[in-house]
Amino acid sequence: MLFYALKRFGVAILVAVAVSIVTFSLLRFSGDPAAAMAGESATEEDIEYVRKHYGLDRPLPVQYADWAVKAMQGDFGESIYLKRAVSGILADRAPTTMILGALSLSFALILAIPLGVLAAMFPNTLVDRVALGIAVIGQALPSFFFALIMIIVFGVWLRWLPISGHASWLNFIMPSIALGYYATPAIMRLTRAGMMDVMSSDYIRTARAKGLKPRVVLFKHALRNAIIPVVSLSAVQLGFMLGGSIVIETIFSLNGLGNLAWQSIQRSDFEVMQAIVLTIASFYILLTFLADLLNAFLDPRIRVS
Repeated sequence: MLFYALKRFGVAILVAVAVSIVTFSLLRFSGDPAAAMAGESATEEDIEYVRKHYGLDRPLPVQYADWAVKAMQGDFGESIYLKRAVSGILADRAPTTMILGALSLSFALILAIPLGVLAAMFPNTLVDRVALGIAVIGQALPSFFFALIMIIVFGVWLRWLPISGHASWLNFIMPSIALGYYATPAIMRLTRAGMMDVMSSDYIRTARAKGLKPRVVLFKHALRNAIIPVVSLSAVQLGFMLGGSIVIETIFSLNGLGNLAWQSIQRSDFEVMQAIVLTIASFYILLTFLADLLNAFLDPRIRVS
């Protein structure tokens, strides 16, 4: 297990380095950071002064090495627009996005896994069709459109829930449902397929022949093995939620990383943008790494693969 964990950790580090290089390079190629820092009314002399002052006239590999060393120490530079340390800005905004992502994934799992199990237990029945119908609606309905519908119904007409801000836990209900419902179809279908495959296996028939209770066969033997691919998918979906929260956070005026990313794009705030991309990518890599370890714990055969 230790060798497997070290191997996966090495792969995660290599992926993180590759992401940081690509992010740094693409943002530099997308525009001139010196011109953005100097402002719209700056002259060529002003831009050139800013370029030299911040070291932007150095070769790109030298700039990346300097930025990477500081980033590993938690120093992402200073925001061009806010004139604050980027690390402090991220510390203020990240909790909102983390809470939103955790609640969204929880909603998706609570809805998708029971639906997948029920659909597998009663294939080709009304229960199966209803579960698949819920999944199809979730896949076909864009999250931003679903969010707007909930705002109109529950925020404007019924006035049950607040439609903006993050003052209380009530502010996270609609954003979490809108973001989590989009991930429900994939998790539900994978759970259904895994359960149907496991329930037809020999060891499940043996467990039934031994006289074990149906709920023991279902939850202790079948669901534990069927849930293994769901763990990996959940980690991927949570990464997508964190990266794709920009739309939902903007709609509901949540001051998270997604909303900050949108604002930074509008302001051409390069330091903040590359820090956000690297932070979200790092969370994504960490989640994938933890999912691999959990899968290896659930299925020992993975450790020797």
